[in-house]
Amino acid sequence: MKSPRDVVIRPIVSEKSYAGLEAGAYTFLVARDANKTEIKEAVQQIWNVRVLSVNTINRKGKTKRSRLGVTGRRPDQKRAVVTLAAGDTIEIFEAKGP
Repeated sequence: MKSPRDVVIRPIVSEKSYAGLEAGAYTFLVARDANKTEIKEAVQQIWNVRVLSVNTINRKGKTKRSRLGVTGRRPDQKRAVVTLAAGDTIEIFEAKGP
């Protein structure tokens, strides 16, 4: 049995992820072997919210080159876009005031 913190690694902070916040959609980096049910249960346990749906995205790592001509690859990622029930929010995404 995996811990919820092993399934959900961290939130994704980008312009595209912030655009989904009004619709109640939150984006997380998740473990590559996690399925939708595990992701749903982990988010519900960690933040005590109701999850309506989970969509997953497998992203291939980009190939990068250094000045020395050595090529390397960034790691592959799995992301989850989690839609919450109306009225539920996750406060880590909210902007902090002065």
